[in-house]
Amino acid sequence: MSEIPGDLKFQKSHEWVRIEEDGRARVGISDHAQGLLGDLVYVELPKVGDKVEAGAGCAVVESVKAASDVYAPVSGEVVEVNEGLADKPETINEDAFGDGWLFVIKLSDPDEVDALLGPDDYQELIESDED
Repeated sequence: MSEIPGDLKFQKSHEWVRIEEDGRARVGISDHAQGLLGDLVYVELPKVGDKVEAGAGCAVVESVKAASDVYAPVSGEVVEVNEGLADKPETINEDAFGDGWLFVIKLSDPDEVDALLGPDDYQELIESDED
């Protein structure tokens, strides 16, 4: 089982959010999710300037096993994408909570962050999934 960084918030569908000093939200998929998917071979990211809604699909990660939608954990405008994933999607497998981030959102409603799971609640969620 991987360690869950204490500065992250999570969506039940296994996306993580890190609120940065400038108030923007960096988004990725959890180490647990990448482990379930297996070796990632392709990532389709939103475009800079796209508007995303919390809970709506906005990206796709594809592994040797399956393709999976990535849902925006918060609403706002995509202001940055991790372009390095186009050439090296396995970065998500190697460092899901670090260099494997997917995109950055300028929040339209910062209060949405409060509705996400904290690290302890997310840990309980994945442990209950394993039962």
